[in-house]
Amino acid sequence: MAKYPGMVPYEQSRILIGHELSPEERSVRGTLITGLSDKDIRLLDMFEGPEYVREGVDVHPLNDLVNLSEYPIDNGALIPPKPPALPLASDLAPPIKADTYVFVLFKRLEPGLWSFEDFVKRNAWKWYGEQQPEDDVRWAELDEVATEK
Repeated sequence: MAKYPGMVPYEQSRILIGHELSPEERSVRGTLITGLSDKDIRLLDMFEGPEYVREGVDVHPLNDLVNLSEYPIDNGALIPPKPPALPLASDLAPPIKADTYVFVLFKRLEPGLWSFEDFVKRNAWKWYGEQQPEDDVRWAELDEVATEK
């Protein structure tokens, strides 16, 4: 069985965890990326695979948006070791429409809350840099789609 997190709707997470969740526990931290092409979206859909469905959500940016082409290439700066505290709902920035990937097989998830700090310590390296797991055939498929014109 795979060992990775899956975002699910709040009602499903309550069932999985077995109790009401605090605002911090039911918030999903992530990176808001804009300007993706249709091809970029196809690549993301392929990478996420059939276990996930892309759904529209409202997100509240916790910081100013930055243009990555103007951002220094420093993996330590891109992925902070600890996220900022979640502000009060009344202090959140206005929501922005975005798509995210929701795990469709929530009964396969182990009951537990995802930890940003744990992710940074143990797994963040898998999502940046030049690493490509040789045993994951999806990389070859993604490379093929990426080179299409």
